[in-house]
Amino acid sequence: MLNTLRAVFGLLALCLNTLVHGLLLLLLAVPKLLTPEGPARHRVRRWLTSVAESWIGVNNALFSLASKTRWEQHLPEYLNQHGCYLVLCNHQSWVDIPVLQRCFNRRLPLLRFFLKKQLIWVPVLGPCWWALDFPFMHRASREELARKPELRGRDLESARRACEIFRDVPVAMMSFPEGTRRQGSKRQPGADYQRLLPPKAGGVGQVIQALGTELHGCVDVTIRYGAAGEDQEPPGMWTLLRGEIDLISIDAQLRPIPSALLNRDFGSDKEAREALQEWLRGLWQEKDQLLGDQTTEGS
Repeated sequence: MLNTLRAVFGLLALCLNTLVHGLLLLLLAVPKLLTPEGPARHRVRRWLTSVAESWIGVNNALFSLASKTRWEQHLPEYLNQHGCYLVLCNHQSWVDIPVLQRCFNRRLPLLRFFLKKQLIWVPVLGPCWWALDFPFMHRASREELARKPELRGRDLESARRACEIFRDVPVAMMSFPEGTRRQGSKRQPGADYQRLLPPKAGGVGQVIQALGTELHGCVDVTIRYGAAGEDQEPPGMWTLLRGEIDLISIDAQLRPIPSALLNRDFGSDKEAREALQEWLRGLWQEKDQLLGDQTTEGS
């Protein structure tokens, strides 16, 4: 009962915090909309980022109050809050996003990620994401591609164009190469990984192609829920607020982007795509081994 009351309080407080900071962002979205690209708009962007960081900071405090979860963080010592980074992470549930925000708020530039174009119409949040320069992209469905094959590849091109703004704006572009949330039914027999889904290179390639030498590096993050040796289902937000996750472990490493992947067109260069996929496979093999080592230590 106490856990449920704590979770209800936490959820209501998170909603209130979202409303207050969301309204502040919407007010600042007006001058952003009215000012042309240049120093004035960059100044508004800095104000918007400060509000977003405050929003995340209050969320982090609320999670700490509502939940008794223990956190183990192993983060790179040197990160530039005004730099430009690619952030890669294994993906288990939407709880991954507030976990990453808690770890990197005010350590990295504001975390951003690709959003479906339709999400701009979500009340409050949609316009806030637009104001904060989250890249929106149109992802054609299988039915659309069947009717219009010429749409194939356009989602990646729109992602590349959306990222070009970050050549002038500090950013940490977050990507989950495993795709959507992990589901047991998506595991394929004979997979190369025991604990992970195979990484996909599409979105990662567009970030690298758009930002190129602007990137300071790749922040490679591995998240584990529960103590080592536990076989725990991916948690939901309610599970986190109820304090049903004993431990969240985060291991992050700052890695260089291989020079062979810079200034390459992943859309038309098959060799570049294969090199990118090989790099991701190597990262995922290390990540899978790390999770396996933790399991062995906890058993």
